Amino acid sequence: MKGIIVDDEPLAREAIQLLTAKVPNLEITATFSSALAASKHINETSVDLIFLDIEMPGMNGIEFAKTIPEKTLVIFTTAYPEYALDGFELDAIDYLIKPVKEERFQKAVNKAITYHKLLEGEVSTSEIQNQGDDYFFVKSERKFIKIYFKDILFIEGLKDYVVMQTDNQRIMTAMNIKTIHDQLPQHIFVRIGKSYVINIKEIASFDNNTVMIRKYEIPIGNTYRNYFFDNFITKKVIGR
Repeated sequence: MKGIIVDDEPLAREAIQLLTAKVPNLEITATFSSALAASKHINETSVDLIFLDIEMPGMNGIEFAKTIPEKTLVIFTTAYPEYALDGFELDAIDYLIKPVKEERFQKAVNKAITYHKLLEGEVSTSEIQNQGDDYFFVKSERKFIKIYFKDILFIEGLKDYVVMQTDNQRIMTAMNIKTIHDQLPQHIFVRIGKSYVINIKEIASFDNNTVMIRKYEIPIGNTYRNYFFDNFITKKVIGR
């Protein structure tokens, strides 16, 4: 997988380069100090992944992310956590806060590599078949997998694909998140953002911006927040 780094701070670019040097499946082919220079590059050269700062002179990272090719993945890197929700609303793979920790970086890159394989067709497309009252079968990797609704922790969408996360596996399918959400019990599974549907029975904790399910921190989208809290959370909270 080929990637680039876009950040106006030389030390920040160097820090990301040092981290990517430890990833065998990732090659950084160029670095840029501005979104404008990076934009010219990706119009001429194929790029799989962009490590993208947000606060930059001229065109900022959010504006730039809206212009990139559909199959190019983005990991935002910034010192400002308040931009996280904007990043996820743009289908960003992940959001790293500076200074970036190696373990957190590796997690984000592994996720990007998984999605890259999916988008390149290395993972078979899927479909839902034979839905029952508490399960459905999903075609994946040339076989049908039985998935019980209760076993789904959350579903994450990326463009026209979704990943169903259970306790012990991630099942990828070529389907948009609305389509799969419609197949699930609506009193248990709620959409909390452009890219996420969660199983409310699996919520361990939450605040105004995120939900924790097991080890996973899931952002709540601005346009979904009121519906989520009004219909699924507020009546169940005591001692406020």
